[in-house]
Amino acid sequence: MKQCTHTAALPDPEPSPLSDTCRECLAAGSHPVHLRLCLVCGHVGCCDSSPGRHATGHHEESGHPVMRTFEPGESWRWCFVDHVLV
Repeated sequence: MKQCTHTAALPDPEPSPLSDTCRECLAAGSHPVHLRLCLVCGHVGCCDSSPGRHATGHHEESGHPVMRTFEPGESWRWCFVDHVLV
């Protein structure tokens, strides 16, 4: 089973969210479907089910590898580089 090679380098504690929602969606006048939190810098972006796919776009622009769900009651993480839940 493939494992994430990036979690050991994440800041501890995790960064505070930079916003309560996806700022890119707000600027575009759209609504995010689900939110994701970058575990390197705290950027909040929408998931790939949202039209803007801003969490993935943040990863592609920044290279930040791991995000976690920013939805209440959920705690899973995803590594964009290794393509695994962590």
